[in-house]
Amino acid sequence: MTAFTEAWQALEQHWLDTQHLHLRDRFAAEPDRFGNMHETLDGLLFDYSKNRLGEDTLQLLCRLAEASPLAGQMHAMQNGEKINLSEHRAVLHTALRLPPDAEPVYVDGENILPKIHRELDRALAFAESLNNGSHRGITDKPITDFVHIGIGGSDLGPRMCVEALKAYRQNIRVHFVSNSDDADISRTLAHLKPETTVFSIASKSFRTPETLLNAYAARAWYRDAGLPESGIYRHFCAISSDVAAARNFGIAPDNVFAMFDWVGGRYSVWSTIGLPVMVAVGTDRFRELLAGAHAMDTHFFQTPYRRNIPVLMALISIWYNNFQHADGQTAVPYSHNLRHLPSWLNQLDMESLGKNRTADGRPVPHTTGGIVFGEEGVNCQHAYFQLLHQGTRLIPCDFIVPMTTAYGINRQHRFTVANAFAQAEALMKGKTLEEARAELADLPEAERERLAPQKEFPGNRPSNSLLLSATDPRRLGMLMAAYEHRTFVQGAIWGINPFDQWGVEYGKELAKTIEPELDRGNPQHDSSTNGLIAFYRASQNR
Repeated sequence: MTAFTEAWQALEQHWLDTQHLHLRDRFAAEPDRFGNMHETLDGLLFDYSKNRLGEDTLQLLCRLAEASPLAGQMHAMQNGEKINLSEHRAVLHTALRLPPDAEPVYVDGENILPKIHRELDRALAFAESLNNGSHRGITDKPITDFVHIGIGGSDLGPRMCVEALKAYRQNIRVHFVSNSDDADISRTLAHLKPETTVFSIASKSFRTPETLLNAYAARAWYRDAGLPESGIYRHFCAISSDVAAARNFGIAPDNVFAMFDWVGGRYSVWSTIGLPVMVAVGTDRFRELLAGAHAMDTHFFQTPYRRNIPVLMALISIWYNNFQHADGQTAVPYSHNLRHLPSWLNQLDMESLGKNRTADGRPVPHTTGGIVFGEEGVNCQHAYFQLLHQGTRLIPCDFIVPMTTAYGINRQHRFTVANAFAQAEALMKGKTLEEARAELADLPEAERERLAPQKEFPGNRPSNSLLLSATDPRRLGMLMAAYEHRTFVQGAIWGINPFDQWGVEYGKELAKTIEPELDRGNPQHDSSTNGLIAFYRASQNR
């Protein structure tokens, strides 16, 4: 029996031995539970004390990590080894956050740091030229709006960061278009002017179907305004590896910013894909975002597992996923500006960890991934929190809570923070039947006995709290990097590749066949798909 199997089986037995313990009782028996179960790092506090575990659990989970390939995978990532086995690529989003004077990082014998910083500096300079007015449109008017066209990782990360850092906005209004549904781009362009708008086309291959559809629609909008073809280079830039394809579209090579094949889309906001963030918040703030992520990288690679924030986040997720059979988890930012964080995390986690094969192609012997969802607090308290409190499913929760507000309305901010803390406490403590009866003491006995069970809360519902001293670029970078590393750790322990997404690619291939059949031909699919195509055709002829 391997050390990994022994560690896994020890955790299975440990859950059977401890499942009767309630968090309320754990807190009563451990006065310093919070002191022993929280970590801080430069304005970020990670409280994991409200979880169904003890120090003995944590030691067993760390033993599992030590027996897994995690340490080797961490070393291989830093050294530029091709740990994305299915695509034969290195995985080096962490290199994007390194300062220019860092130790060299080699891929295929080449130190990639000079190239990273050359492209970063070019993109930052372009963003600065938009904000200071030196880059002008074809009619010599200053640019007022920047529209970023991408999808998936080319959209979710930048979109989330721009909204999260709204308080730091510069001069240019930044917009996003991702959906191939024409409503998205039509509604975005409705209030913009072609002569004062710049578009960025984000596609590594410059062949992403959804992105190109919107890119050509944007170019048609520009032309339909009567602006000359010769001016397209002033109004379009690209983030791509294919300079020739971007040039054929009409984009000047100087306005094409490189992407690297060792960075996956959902890990790419730190690269030139972050151009809309650079435009939105400026050079200094974007560098602070990178510095925050780098600080978390340093913590991750240098800290023992028992005190390592991303490793602890991952191990706790595995504890619920594999040993308590939780269906998934929810992430709740108590910040309107962070409202897109759950969508970013949804892709990061589910696209990375939704795998049923190990990295070497064997069926996985255990559950991987989970359903990740979320919404901004306090809004979601009036929606799905009922399920968290009294439902029959186990759904661990991450509370992400900024400690300060940039807007000065402190009464509202205190109310929001209080609700976050109260929800975490209520999920942990619950409410006993006796407590419910006491609340209804003024009612007749029969009515009290009828209602009291409805007001009973089981409690023992786990949560983490991630507190940020501020929603500033540095703390945002730290938070995002922590979740990235959490995902990586889970993949390493499960033995899967969190850096590919073949399920996504398969659906795209089928769509290439179906699209022309919506207009003509004799579809040869299953009866359901054929019926859907027929209904579409009939709808077009009404």
